[in-house]
Amino acid sequence: MITGIVVALPEELNTLTSNRLEKGQVGHLAVKIRVVCSGAGPENARTASELLITQGVNQLISWGCAAALDASFRPGDLVLANSCVDAGHVMFDLNNEDWLVHAKSCLAEYLTVRTYTGKLAESKSIVASSHDKAQLAQATGAIALDMESVAIARVAQSHGLSFLSIRAIADPLTMDLPKAVSHALNDQGDVVLGKLLTYLLRHPAELPGLVRLGLYFHAAKKTLKQIAKQLDVVTTLP
Repeated sequence: MITGIVVALPEELNTLTSNRLEKGQVGHLAVKIRVVCSGAGPENARTASELLITQGVNQLISWGCAAALDASFRPGDLVLANSCVDAGHVMFDLNNEDWLVHAKSCLAEYLTVRTYTGKLAESKSIVASSHDKAQLAQATGAIALDMESVAIARVAQSHGLSFLSIRAIADPLTMDLPKAVSHALNDQGDVVLGKLLTYLLRHPAELPGLVRLGLYFHAAKKTLKQIAKQLDVVTTLP
């Protein structure tokens, strides 16, 4: 089996490899593992998934960070989805029980954080407020949220491929994301450093929130780096 991994952001990509990839460029992590940096959002993720399939991939992984929709989740905790709900609140199962069981078994002895299995929700844009996250959790029953996994899962289903989400929690349910984050995003979903710094100069009170988010993101990346060391085993079902 050849595994394709879709990663939205360069900061998430560097948990897998030190090599830089341009948006839409396919890289090789191992003989049977491909990766592409898609950019943020479902449309970018869908395009990247289809690209990987043209490269001979026959199972897909959504890799990166997620927002918690459960108050007990902490930064760095791992979420492995067994079902999804899209932005229109349409729910569907992933039928990936064998891969889920295998992945959890492989990672159990290596991870120092908690692993959760449940429903993963889709958002077309950043959900910044704790209030909005709580409402989404209540409406969908999802335990975590990201912008790409559902699109990747849909592509996998349409091609009859296996799918696995590997998502580490970066922002807890109770956290309101700093407004600087949304302000600094461009139309492709990438953070523009110049816009971020300009916003901070005008709104210095945002800095503590950004520092806290940076610490949480570091915890999520630490978990992803631990998993990356076991990718050969995780992606090879017995």
